[in-house]
Amino acid sequence: MTQPPESPLHLPHAADAATDAFDAAFDGHAPPLRLAVIGAGPAGLALALLAARYLPQAQISLFDARPIERDVSGDPRTLALSLGSMQLLQRLRVWPGAHAQPIREVHVSQAPPTLSSPWFGASGEPEVHLSAAEQRVPQLGAVLAYGQLVAPLQAAWQQASALEPRRLISRFGQAVDGIKQDRPDEVEIDAGIAERFDLAVVAEGGVFSDQARKALTHDYRQNAWVGTVTLSPDSPVGVAYERFTRRGPLALLPLPDRDGQRRAALVWCQPQDEDEVDGLTDAQRLAVIQQQLPDRVGRLLGISPLKCFPLGLNAERTLVEGRRIRIGNAAQTLHPVAGQGLNLGLRDGFALVEALRRDPQVDQALRRVEWQRAPDRWATILTTDFLARTFAWRWPGLPAARGLGLAALQALPPLKRALAGQMMFGRR
Repeated sequence: MTQPPESPLHLPHAADAATDAFDAAFDGHAPPLRLAVIGAGPAGLALALLAARYLPQAQISLFDARPIERDVSGDPRTLALSLGSMQLLQRLRVWPGAHAQPIREVHVSQAPPTLSSPWFGASGEPEVHLSAAEQRVPQLGAVLAYGQLVAPLQAAWQQASALEPRRLISRFGQAVDGIKQDRPDEVEIDAGIAERFDLAVVAEGGVFSDQARKALTHDYRQNAWVGTVTLSPDSPVGVAYERFTRRGPLALLPLPDRDGQRRAALVWCQPQDEDEVDGLTDAQRLAVIQQQLPDRVGRLLGISPLKCFPLGLNAERTLVEGRRIRIGNAAQTLHPVAGQGLNLGLRDGFALVEALRRDPQVDQALRRVEWQRAPDRWATILTTDFLARTFAWRWPGLPAARGLGLAALQALPPLKRALAGQMMFGRR
């Protein structure tokens, strides 16, 4: 387990005073809000910490099947966080900046066959180039390992719950077997013992292949091969690349250097019926990836073992169902082409806490969240789904149309600013 961050979570008042006030006001009585958070991944932990900070009279129970003793700090899965998500975590004083690689530029381009023209830039290919300097921000986002984010979030929750054990309750090692709602103002959660809460937040997502199918589902019949690549020392620092190839998107996300080596996380999408990646050697994989990438990336020197995940859309029509609300992958599992899954979940959680802080009437707050989050949520779902589906289409002229779209974005500053704003903060 990593140590708590240098600046621990601070509640709005001293912890001992908060505990005394909670005990005095609600000794022998139910608190005004009994909140259950199911899932202690990054979205669930961030929500629990936000609720602990901004809903001081709420009793919050955090459930997760994972034992508290299990060390999560070494989980190497890669997370791409937007600037807005970083700012949210900085507000909670849990942002592990020392372990994160800033993204200062994003290059989106299309591999041949495509349109080419000197008007498209130095490469002659259609591309969109976003930079933090152009947007007047310190960085567009950051990349880090899953464990390096979850560990400080969990440490901050443990610290807060140790200071207020009656109000902030840890239920690690207890899987939730069922949630049901017999009364309009309560939900019952079965985690070995049935308990009633005013509101349940489901933040337990998982991956597409393991999920029960939701209201909106589509199997893209694509695989995502993920791992890391080693870059040459002269490769640009802090640059993320997304390359639209004929077979699917290929992305490199910058990682912090390790042992003096420049690294990037790889997400390589392939159609399942034409996927030959499993049969390639490491040298062949490197050669194929190198051939697909633009020259500005530099030379690839090595590649890690790759893991394969089937890709699909799996989304609920609404976030709210009675006194139950889903956030993150529990509400929508998306294709990684836009890299917005976790960012969307963090924005969902922030909106919920803000609504409950402004309106203690749970049902009214939930209606507000549903209405407020719909534009951002559906814009992200529909855009991601459209992009993912286009790689399965074999329409004549489709690469040319996609290339023209990239060129138009690059040529029209207002559109580019809108795209950058959506990436950094969602639709607002």
